[in-house]
Amino acid sequence: MPRIAVARLWFEGNSFTPVPTGPAELRSREWVAGEAALSRYAGTATELGGLAAFLATRSDWQATVLRCTSAQPGGPLMRDAYEGWLAEVLDGIAVGAPWDGVYLSLHGACVAEHEPAADLATVRRVRAAIGATPLVASFDFHGNMAPELATLLDGASVYRTYPHLDMDAVALRALAMLERRLAGQRLFGAIAKHPRVLHSFHMRSEAGPMAEVWAEAAALEGDEVLEAAPFGGFSWGDTPHAGPSGMAWATTPEAASQAAAAVRDAIVARLPRFAVTLPTPRDALATALAAPPGLVALLDPADNPLSGGVADTPDLLRVLVEAGPPVPTVFAFLHDPTVVAQATAIGEGARAGFLLGGRTTDAFGPPVAMEAVVERLTAGRFVNEGPMERGAPVDLGPTVVLRSGLLRVVVTSRKEAAVDPAFFALHGIDLAATRLLANKAKNHFRAAFAARCSAIVECDCPGPAALDLAAQPFRHVPASWR
Repeated sequence: MPRIAVARLWFEGNSFTPVPTGPAELRSREWVAGEAALSRYAGTATELGGLAAFLATRSDWQATVLRCTSAQPGGPLMRDAYEGWLAEVLDGIAVGAPWDGVYLSLHGACVAEHEPAADLATVRRVRAAIGATPLVASFDFHGNMAPELATLLDGASVYRTYPHLDMDAVALRALAMLERRLAGQRLFGAIAKHPRVLHSFHMRSEAGPMAEVWAEAAALEGDEVLEAAPFGGFSWGDTPHAGPSGMAWATTPEAASQAAAAVRDAIVARLPRFAVTLPTPRDALATALAAPPGLVALLDPADNPLSGGVADTPDLLRVLVEAGPPVPTVFAFLHDPTVVAQATAIGEGARAGFLLGGRTTDAFGPPVAMEAVVERLTAGRFVNEGPMERGAPVDLGPTVVLRSGLLRVVVTSRKEAAVDPAFFALHGIDLAATRLLANKAKNHFRAAFAARCSAIVECDCPGPAALDLAAQPFRHVPASWR
């Protein structure tokens, strides 16, 4: 009976977000272990859901789920948050040893205050703890991958969709590699890098340059090459390993190296097509209002929570308030527990003046003053409808919907991206009756909303994930890479 240990740290660090990510952010989103982890995520489109599905067909396997945690992308992990998680995992590995294998669910773009390549540090320390015990991992497509990872692991897999709809599938592939290794069949890995930081706007898997790269990678797979896939990298992670790469796992070192290089070269061949320019918020608003009938999305990617945004920058909201949108408009969202508490204190139906945005920092603009009615208060809990992270529970903390004329603004106590239809249903928002949906979002929003929108318009605002990479104070990424 194979005995395996499982642990998870899924976190994407934005080195330029002004607020670090601490233990509270990890515990508030996902902090599970043991049987509770499997029961919570069984049947969901997540890595732990994939683990549950794998075990359901292998009654002779025994998995001990050690600490599993994740947080929305944000500022670098505080030292105590990262080291506390790792210490608990290493203690669990030591107590349960010997293991037949270990599976780690990681991100690839984790940045800690003291560790700019935290995923690499994690794999190094787990490898040191388990010796030659087989070790596999799964990664997000946006990983900033160190080539050394391929020498430390016995297998690895990466998301093949963006938006990420295959989190469960990536776990199944990584675990299949572990099963193969336990059967005595060794795999060899390789990661080939390119020294360039790319924006991910044109990296969607349904069409465009990265979709073509995914197709070329898939064509490399067969009896010899089990895994060939690209990484797009994460633009705002200040790490020595930033940028895109190709990864491959094969039955020979030569086949792995050749496949990884081929995937990397497929990215390099398309570099000009990853460039992007965006209009100002005012120009984007005019374009959105002129779009065909139906729901139109107006996106602010610079403060996208899934790129490490703070969900607090005011630029797009200021443009909407000053313009006084002439159509039913929803702004999603602001992360501000103070505003939620103010609204809760006066109650539904009351009118008051609110200062919105710019509370975390005024580096991206001062707050917006708005007189509004408290339209709806909620407890902030729902379950994702999907397709992304389908079935996973979400806790926004207490929330409020403020209304001023035709403009509604959603404010939450916790920072969770508004990329699932259940987010809006929770707040009583009828998207069929909404003309303009202004959202702090980017590509993941499209998973559930591309088919619902007649147009999606992105704009360039100030924010932690702003378009101009040359203006960011990188320490580990040379200027020539940007």
